[in-house]
Amino acid sequence: MKIILKLKSIYTIIIVYSILIIAVTILSCNNSQLNTTVTSPNEFVKVDFFISDKGEPTYVVNYKNEKVIDTSKMSFDLKASSPLSENFKIINVKASTTDETWDMIWGEDAQVRNYYNALKVELVETSKLKRRLNIVFKVYDDGIGFRYEFPKQEHLNDVVIIDENTEFNLTGDHKVWWIPGDWDIYEYLYNTTKFSEIDALKHYEPETHLGQTYIPENAVNTPVTMKTSSGLYLSFHEADLTNYAGMTLAVDTQNLKMKSELVGNSENIKVKRQTPFNTPWRTIQIADRAGSLIESKLIVNLNDPSIIDNMLYFKPMKYSGIWWDMHIGTGSWDYSGKYHGANTKYAKEMIDFSSEHNIDGMLVEGWNTGWEKWWDKKNKKVHFNFVTPYPDYDLEEVVRYGKSKGVELVMHHETSADIIRYEKQLDTAFALMKNLGIHAVKTGYVGSILPEGEYHHGQYMVNHYQKVLEKGLETQVAINAHEPIKATGKRRTYPVAIAREGVRGQEYNAWAKDGGNPPEHLTIVPFTRMLGGPIDYTPGIFNTSLKPSRPENQINTTLAHQLALYVVLYSPVQMVPDLIEHYKGHPAMQFIKDVGVDWNTSKVLNAEIGEFITVARQEKSTKNWFLGAITDENKRTIKIKLDFLDEGKTYIARLYKDTSESHYLDNPEVFEIEENNVNKSTILELNLAQGGGCAISLIPKN
Repeated sequence: MKIILKLKSIYTIIIVYSILIIAVTILSCNNSQLNTTVTSPNEFVKVDFFISDKGEPTYVVNYKNEKVIDTSKMSFDLKASSPLSENFKIINVKASTTDETWDMIWGEDAQVRNYYNALKVELVETSKLKRRLNIVFKVYDDGIGFRYEFPKQEHLNDVVIIDENTEFNLTGDHKVWWIPGDWDIYEYLYNTTKFSEIDALKHYEPETHLGQTYIPENAVNTPVTMKTSSGLYLSFHEADLTNYAGMTLAVDTQNLKMKSELVGNSENIKVKRQTPFNTPWRTIQIADRAGSLIESKLIVNLNDPSIIDNMLYFKPMKYSGIWWDMHIGTGSWDYSGKYHGANTKYAKEMIDFSSEHNIDGMLVEGWNTGWEKWWDKKNKKVHFNFVTPYPDYDLEEVVRYGKSKGVELVMHHETSADIIRYEKQLDTAFALMKNLGIHAVKTGYVGSILPEGEYHHGQYMVNHYQKVLEKGLETQVAINAHEPIKATGKRRTYPVAIAREGVRGQEYNAWAKDGGNPPEHLTIVPFTRMLGGPIDYTPGIFNTSLKPSRPENQINTTLAHQLALYVVLYSPVQMVPDLIEHYKGHPAMQFIKDVGVDWNTSKVLNAEIGEFITVARQEKSTKNWFLGAITDENKRTIKIKLDFLDEGKTYIARLYKDTSESHYLDNPEVFEIEENNVNKSTILELNLAQGGGCAISLIPKN
């Protein structure tokens, strides 16, 4: 060490420092005892990898000397071949450090730091075939990602995976927020239980959703989030889901373990690949505070850099639409219905409204032929046509009129999950959008998949969604996918993947028989589903009672809560979904007109999962700040420090807030507007009603 301290070469000092922070050691007694360790840059997160006495790849995760994941095995079951599970030895270890900053083309933050220590462990079987498998760990200050690499090799070329057996051996009976591991749909309310109480089969609800549903065992979908008895937050997910099956997590409630359970097909095949290939990253986010889970960029960082430099043809936007009409019964999708919503006259009215209220896009659903019996996919005479409008809808005129008013049309493609027919029309459908200068499409996949035997979250559909992204890149069309595969951070590589559904959304409030989404729903979603990526939830309903159209239903939030969702729920495309008549002349419309959609900085100021959350975001173009706070069914008072504001500046704070009379059931639409001068030292006290919220714009004075 004395010699090192005397070295004058800056280059040498950097090398020594890098070796110290990587903290990788290899301790060897014999092959069965080989052990490797890699820590995060701040040394809080530590991963120990080793080979068991049977030659099984195994790992352990610690955080600040607390064991987070106990001894967990890693293996694969292959079709027509022996498992990749035992008799391995380590033949090489490679360590590295990466510290880079990259710009988000659009996103929650203008820039993202990607800082981690990596460890690549190369394994080979000691048995006759000597098959090889590499495992790569990336360890961040806020968690880890690891994936498997299948190198090109003589005795492993065509790979058919029937099970991936990645274990997550927990160290306690944690509190868990979870939904069933359905192979087709994520549109469930979240359950809050102890891990030992997870019963996905009990909560699995066949025939209660628009999509075919299937779950073969007690399993949960990811992201699945937990809180330990020591107050540590964990979330399990995956990143860069490419040409592979989506992962659910099978639950062993007695032994407090989870194991990867890939979505297969009717032939029990999970993945078909040829070497060389990589699996998606298996991820574990770790945080001392709930808000840090949301602020983490681990999932996007584990994806490759963007393959394009910019998206000048698309900008983040608010959009209106002919959509809510159908859900509350004032309009219909099909031309033969009582009132066909997608007509030229109504579309122009929507464009005029949008132009007046700083809304840059307008969606039209039900515009194209095929809606009369769209669910009857087996009837070859009935299917969607993605270039032919109904007679009362002049597509070219709507596009022209919209552009004259500064409003872009958002195209709609409901495929009814008939993938075969949709892929046959991809070229012509996207060529039409390119020719008309339409730069965004909302796709939908309601129902069971055709070809039969496939599921929404299997490898077949993962590859289909990839085809659509690539077609979007080719034709300069951004994709907002509904009934999608899970979000896994691919928006970094493919920025055309602007948003997706994959959640029990606003429409359930209009037609769900169980009373719609409870107030706690959106205090859970940011810490579960949204850790994967942006969500198209469609906030901003002002007529929360849904009268007179749906008097038996209602939205279980106050109006102030609905406004706050524009900040709490991140998306580069935020819908303004209610009927025009409920917005016109409404004073709360000013917040929707003002609020941004593309951000310079985002901060979670306080939160407890399932109870409340407060988020502040600074708009990229104006540097204005916006704040949203929501609560569950309990009223509460929260104090908010505005210490994120610029030093020496005074801001006009306009608060859209609940009153003492507000209540999500009894009096949801009453609110008040308060305006104050504030600065960096101001502390706001917010009184949130039951199911309530508060939305705040913070505009620099002068």
